[in-house]
Amino acid sequence: MLDVLLDALFDSLKVLLIAFLLYVLLSFIEEKISKLLEKNKKVSPLIGSLFGVIPQCGISVVASDLYLENKITLGTIFAIFFACSDEALPILFSSTNKIIYAIPLLLIKVVFGFIFGFIVDFLFRKKELDKELELDHHHGCCSHDIVNDESKLHKHLLHPLIHSLKIFLYVLIINIIFGIIIYFIGEDKISLFLTGVKWLTPFLSSLIGMIPNCASSVLISELFITSAIPFGALVSGLSINAGLGIIYLFKDKNKIKDALYIELMLLIASNFIGYITLIITEVIM
Repeated sequence: MLDVLLDALFDSLKVLLIAFLLYVLLSFIEEKISKLLEKNKKVSPLIGSLFGVIPQCGISVVASDLYLENKITLGTIFAIFFACSDEALPILFSSTNKIIYAIPLLLIKVVFGFIFGFIVDFLFRKKELDKELELDHHHGCCSHDIVNDESKLHKHLLHPLIHSLKIFLYVLIINIIFGIIIYFIGEDKISLFLTGVKWLTPFLSSLIGMIPNCASSVLISELFITSAIPFGALVSGLSINAGLGIIYLFKDKNKIKDALYIELMLLIASNFIGYITLIITEVIM
């Protein structure tokens, strides 16, 4: 149990670091980014999918936070979540036998991430048009006014630090909760659940990928490396796995419906791509 708590703390500290660095960076360019996303909403899902492939669960949490502040579109956060691979990439790159699959995995997640992101923005275009009224006033992290904030220390250090610490505390609690759940269920039982029927593995893998914890992406990747699941199941499981990003959306009661929409769309999209990939690989191999 101590290992669970230490892992939760370590994973949360990584999120704290990446969140703080990103928010410090954003404090210098957030007004330009906000205006850029406002004027170029049609390409924002593409930008999001490219950022999403960065192998850090902190990316999805920061994306959720930006969405809660109405700074990115629904399609953009969907693209980021779909493209996320969390801790999977380092594991794949460490395997000499399976490293070749890392490139097609990234291409699938980036390409279909922004394609589906465009579709989501098209389907919810009225919602995004209503959001534009809120984007007319640009605010930084902790909702401070970008234009009138004269203190550089507050703007570029204090606000990012406070905001990142809030995210850290929230992430730590969630990590501990799901870490304990996985500890008592057991990774062995989850593995048996996944490897039962080959043609169900993309769907079963997506169910495991819905667990908002780094352990789920690690488990799916390790099962693929040991050839316990096919490539299609890897794609399906990792396409829905957005780390703690999706859970972070639930902190805002006004965005719960959006979070449920995103999770449902991720489930449908990940299984669609997972099964298409499984069928293609079966035909080729």
